[in-house]
Amino acid sequence: MPKFRFVAATAAFSVTLLLTSCADNSQSTAVGKDVSGEKIPATASPDTSITVGAPELKVALQLSGQIDKLPFKVKWANISGGPKCSEAFRAGALDVCSAADIPSINAYWTGLDTKLVAAEFRKEPLRHPVYELGIAPGAGVESLADLRGKKIAYSPGQAQGALVLRILQKAGLTKDDVQLVELASTDDVYPTALGNHQVDAAPLGDVNIKRYLTKYGKAGGKTIQHGLRDDPEHLWALTDSVSDTQKSAAIRELIKFWARALIWIDEHPKEWIQGYYVKDQGLSREDGEYLVERSGHPDIPADWTSAIQRQQQTIDLLAKEQNHKAFKADILFDRRYEPVAADALAGEGTTP
Repeated sequence: MPKFRFVAATAAFSVTLLLTSCADNSQSTAVGKDVSGEKIPATASPDTSITVGAPELKVALQLSGQIDKLPFKVKWANISGGPKCSEAFRAGALDVCSAADIPSINAYWTGLDTKLVAAEFRKEPLRHPVYELGIAPGAGVESLADLRGKKIAYSPGQAQGALVLRILQKAGLTKDDVQLVELASTDDVYPTALGNHQVDAAPLGDVNIKRYLTKYGKAGGKTIQHGLRDDPEHLWALTDSVSDTQKSAAIRELIKFWARALIWIDEHPKEWIQGYYVKDQGLSREDGEYLVERSGHPDIPADWTSAIQRQQQTIDLLAKEQNHKAFKADILFDRRYEPVAADALAGEGTTP
């Protein structure tokens, strides 16, 4: 969900880049295990323990009074997002995390076997984009076509990097038509790079959009809409975890709580702003209100077909532009969990 992305990946980005650069670009035989035939037990043992990297989910369950109702043990890791979660997965220190769509693709290409076990999007995603394209003061960019010859911030291992490639594709441009400047999208790196004219354009997300315009707007800094869907959010799991008999059942139950937490957040914006953005994240109330307004409302599909098709398009684009071998997107999705979130909402309301 949009709030999940706010807890951004930080220094671990460099680790992910190292892993990516050292990996064989051919399709690995160590990943893509088919777990579709493995049965998930009807219930999870209360003694089962899973480690979950989704700090905002923890806060949502605390605020809604549901955290103590989880029917198994959870160790909460204070991490989320692709780079940090990938590192923790590799260390065997994490079972599930919150991430966008790109981390699972890069994990496959670097030999890390993972599965997407829950999917959430935004209603009216073009009206509620996660990112806008930040433009440096005086860069002379009024539309996507004006990006030709410009310096663009690019983070190949993150969602922002894939978005840049999709923006170029939409504008009828290639990487050769622009200068891609590799920068990790952490904290305020992109707004600062724009303000210092290190780059002409960079994808900005969440509160960084507001802060960039406030700080550099008078000097000519601005943002433009890219007009593309950029809203995928997932619960992402280690394949070894969904292959484990008891952990697979616990993950299914976690998905139910996750789905209801998304709806609770949507229906309790004031409590979420105060409890998460202000108290937990240290933002101002105004920033919290801004983020809630930007994110719109959650869309939790019962059918992943369209999501998988969009993921395939992303895989094909990244394979072409980053010199990887394309693969079937279905490999990344554990469709045993496909109906779980929507069924939890339809069958039991919003309270676990």
